[in-house]
Amino acid sequence: MLYYTGPMATEEIASNGVRAGGFSRQNSGTAGSLEIDTFLMSRSLKFVHKLEDQYVCPSCGRVVLNPHQTGCGHIFCYQCIRAFLENSSVSKCPIDNALIKSNEVFQDNCCKREILNLEIYCTNSPNCSYTVPLCRLQEHLKTCLYESLQCSNPGCTEVMYRKDLKEHTESICVYRMEPCPHCKRHYMLIQIKDHENTICPEVIVPCPNKCTQMIKRHKLKGHFNECPEVETDCVYKKYGCSVREKRVKVQVHEDAALNDHLLLVLENNTKLEKQIDGLQQSLLLKHQELQERTSSLEREVQPLVQQVTKSDHMLSAVQRSLEEQKDRVSTVQLQLQQLTRALGQDSARTELVQLKSSLETLRQQVSVIEGLKERLGVLEDNYMRHTRLLNIHVDQLQRNDERFQELESTSYNGKLIWKIREYQKKKKEVTPFLISVPFYTGRSGYKLCARAYLNGDGQGRGTHLSIYVVLMRGDFDSLLRWPFQQSVTLTVLDQSGARNDSTGSFKPDLTSDSFHRPTSEMNKATGFPCFISHADLETPKNAAFVKDDTLFIKIKVDTTGIEDL
Repeated sequence: MLYYTGPMATEEIASNGVRAGGFSRQNSGTAGSLEIDTFLMSRSLKFVHKLEDQYVCPSCGRVVLNPHQTGCGHIFCYQCIRAFLENSSVSKCPIDNALIKSNEVFQDNCCKREILNLEIYCTNSPNCSYTVPLCRLQEHLKTCLYESLQCSNPGCTEVMYRKDLKEHTESICVYRMEPCPHCKRHYMLIQIKDHENTICPEVIVPCPNKCTQMIKRHKLKGHFNECPEVETDCVYKKYGCSVREKRVKVQVHEDAALNDHLLLVLENNTKLEKQIDGLQQSLLLKHQELQERTSSLEREVQPLVQQVTKSDHMLSAVQRSLEEQKDRVSTVQLQLQQLTRALGQDSARTELVQLKSSLETLRQQVSVIEGLKERLGVLEDNYMRHTRLLNIHVDQLQRNDERFQELESTSYNGKLIWKIREYQKKKKEVTPFLISVPFYTGRSGYKLCARAYLNGDGQGRGTHLSIYVVLMRGDFDSLLRWPFQQSVTLTVLDQSGARNDSTGSFKPDLTSDSFHRPTSEMNKATGFPCFISHADLETPKNAAFVKDDTLFIKIKVDTTGIEDL
C-alpha cells in the first residue's frame, strides 16, 4: 500500500493550448478534473492495492496524480518535470538520460484515468472503513460520518465529526440560539445570562431604592412614582413646607402636620390678599395716570386738528389760486408769442419786458404755493402719528377699565351680580356664549363662574336665554370637601323696581363629573338651557329684565355647611 501526502499544484492552461512552461497539451481535462486534482492533492491517500511502478513518479517517488509523459515515454508528476526544465538549460531524463524537450511533454490523460479508478481507503480511516475509487472519494466525503467539520453556529470555532455535528449544534454549542425563559426572544445561549442580568424587560428584579417589592424591569419607571423609599417633597411645599423625606415618611408627615399646613395656607392666603390689595391700588393709580395722560393728549391733539383743518382750507385756496395762475401763464405765453412776431416795434418790446416781469412774479408765487403744500404734508403726517398714539392710549384705557371692573366685581361670599351691557349686539355675535368673572364661596373656598348663551344653547337655541354655572380649579381645592354639594340659585333681576325676578335653582348631582374636583381649568357646565324665553325676557308684562340694553344676572351659592378655613 502506498501513501501520498502533500499538495501538488496543477499547471495553468493558456488559450493557445500551450502550457505555462512551454508544454504541449493533449486532451486536457475539464474544469471538473482540475477541481478533483486540487482536492486529492490536499488529502493523505491510502490505496487498497500496492501501486504499480508506472503510477509512481521515478523522480519524487509519489503517486502521479497529474501525470506528464516525456518524449522518451517516461511519466513524471507535473512538479518534477517542470523542475527539470527550469533548473538547467539542458534537461535529461533521469531514467535513460534522454534529452527532455518541452514541446514533446504532454499530459497523459489515459494514465490519469487509470489512477482515478484505483481503489482507495476513506481518508478518515480507520474510523471509516469505506473503500471507494479515487475519483469517488470527494463524493463519499460529503456524507462520511467521520469527516471533520466546523460548527455552523456563528461565533463557534469547534471542529467535530459529521456524526456529532447535529447534537453539538442543537444541544451542546453555547453559540446556538435559544429563547429567553422570560421574554421569549431568541439569543445566543452564551448571551442569555447577560441578557437576563442587564436588559430583559420581563425579569423580576428588586427595587433599586431598596423597598421590599420585586418588580419586572420594564415596570421600574412606573414603580418609582409610588415607591415608599423614594425621596419626595411635601405636597404643601409651594406654601412653605420644607420637608423632604422618603415617600412613606412624607405621607405620615402630611397626615400628622395638617394644622401646621393649614396655617401655612392661611399665611399664604393673607399674603395673596395683600398683594391683591396692592395691585388694586396700583391699578387705580395707573388708571388715574392714564386718564390724565389721555386728557393731556387730547389737549395737545386738539390744536393740531384745528391747524390741519385750517391747512386744508388754505390748501384748497392755494390750489384754486394755482389753477388761476396757470391760466394766466397760458394767456401770457400766447401774448408773448404774438409779441415775439412783432419784436421790431418799440412798444412791443416795452410790453414784452412787462410780461416777463409779470411771469417771474407768477413763478415766485408758484414756488411759495409748493412750499405750502410740503408744509401741509408734514402737518398731515404729524396728525396721523398723534392719532395713532391716541388710539393706543384709548385701547389701553379700555383694557385697564375692564381689568379694574373685574377686580372690583370679584366676590368672596358665594354671590355674583353679573352686568351684561350691549345685550342686543352680543346676542347677535358669532361667539356663542359669555363667561363671567370668577367668584368664590370664601377667601379660601370654591371657585366658580357663570356662562350665558344670550341666543340660547341646545334645546333653547334661538328661543331662550341659557344660563350655566361652572366649577373652576382653585388654589385651595386640596383642602375642600368633594364632590361639591352646595345648592345654586340663578336669577335674572327685574330692573323696574317691582322685584319680579325670574329665578331657578338646582342641587348638584354628586355622581356627575361636573361637581368633582376639577382636573383642568374648568369642569363641564351645569344649569338651564331654557332658563327664560326671549319673549318673556325682552318684552315682559310686569318686569323690565333688559333696560338700556343691559341685563343683570345673579348667581348665589348656598354656603351653609362650608367650613371657613
